Amino acid sequence: MRIRIAIGTIAIMFIMILPANAGGKSELQKYFSDAATKVKATDDASGKREILNKSFLNMSKALGTVQSLPFISGNDRIGIDNFKAKLQEKQDELAGSNGFVRVSDGQLNAFSDYVVKDQEQAFEMITISLVALLLIILIVILVV
Repeated sequence: MRIRIAIGTIAIMFIMILPANAGGKSELQKYFSDAATKVKATDDASGKREILNKSFLNMSKALGTVQSLPFISGNDRIGIDNFKAKLQEKQDELAGSNGFVRVSDGQLNAFSDYVVKDQEQAFEMITISLVALLLIILIVILVV
């Protein structure tokens, strides 16, 4: 009987983690989607760049904070590193640094949409545990 209870408990935990993990990823996607909406609502290019840059910086700060926590696993650190690298590429592209051509003022709305779609794909390829994902969301909310 105890084995059934233990197996049932483990199965329920796995079933509950999947929606929570998806929910965490959707919260991060929402963060970038909200930034894209703000970009489109802004008329001047410098304001658009500032919104995008601030969203990148806040996310990078949250990722760095979570990565520095002592209880984050090695696999999570690797996943966060990969996510940070993709985020840095977007920052470089926005600014036109590190070999990237600067996004033109007229393309900022399209670039914000591109960032949202690219981050959605990154979440599918990058593995970060539920605990780390929830910590990232929490820190992003606190920073913003």
